[in-house]
Amino acid sequence: MKRHPVITFFLTIGFCFSLLLIYLIASVDDIGGGVSIPIGRNVAVIEVNGVIVSSKEIVNNIVAAKRNDNIKGVVVRINSPGGGVAPSQEIYGELKKLGKKKPVVASMSSVAASGGYYVAAAAKKIVANPGTLTGSIGVIMEFSNIEGLLEKVGLKSFVVKSGKYKDVGSPNRPMTDKEKEYIQQLVDSVHLQFVTAVADGRSIDVASVKKIADGRILTGEQALELGLVDKLGSLNDSISLVAEMAGIDGKPKPFVMEKEKGVLDYLLGKSFLDLIGGSFMAQLQYRADYL
Repeated sequence: MKRHPVITFFLTIGFCFSLLLIYLIASVDDIGGGVSIPIGRNVAVIEVNGVIVSSKEIVNNIVAAKRNDNIKGVVVRINSPGGGVAPSQEIYGELKKLGKKKPVVASMSSVAASGGYYVAAAAKKIVANPGTLTGSIGVIMEFSNIEGLLEKVGLKSFVVKSGKYKDVGSPNRPMTDKEKEYIQQLVDSVHLQFVTAVADGRSIDVASVKKIADGRILTGEQALELGLVDKLGSLNDSISLVAEMAGIDGKPKPFVMEKEKGVLDYLLGKSFLDLIGGSFMAQLQYRADYL
């Protein structure tokens, strides 16, 4: 028996609302989640994995490591192709604050590109594997045009707006030259912020960074030649380096920092909650990404 389209519509809306409710509850639950560090550990390893959508958990870990007197040094382990501009900047900012109190070393895994490199640039030292993919210093905003598709299915879009740029990037019409110029100015502004952060973090002049800030991907070896990383090595090498910088006697005792799990983390699993959050973020119309 064929289901009535109205029923299908409301079932779909109900399902989407349920997912949103779960995500909102998880966000509230996450606020109370703390970070516990075992006694005796003296090097914190803070992981930055996957696309950077939110900075919240990572920033919480950074703050906890800064406040804990037992932690003498921090390694930021990065395996990320980049992500949102603001979350990358927030992590960068907190790492710079942490670096004023304790030595910070960035350890690059398979990928530490774009926003991933932005985060790494805040560290005192950067260690990459020879085959790490990094660099990609740039900004991207993508827009789609489905005007032809709408015509084929017989749909038309009508817009009432408060200003000429309010629907810039709409998929229902071509972008004008003025709008393209406007978007390019936005991208250039955010790109300059990236270049300036790298120049500040690496103590390189802005002009030199601009020469390689064209979105190119680099291997760890190439990044070393260009001064974007300090040495080649593994996570263990990074831990040893930060222990040396912190003046730790004997073998360092690292600890991978994780947020204490909330109720919904146990019920649904963290990966499921992250997937929901990432899906909602991906639907935002205007996003500038360090990707």
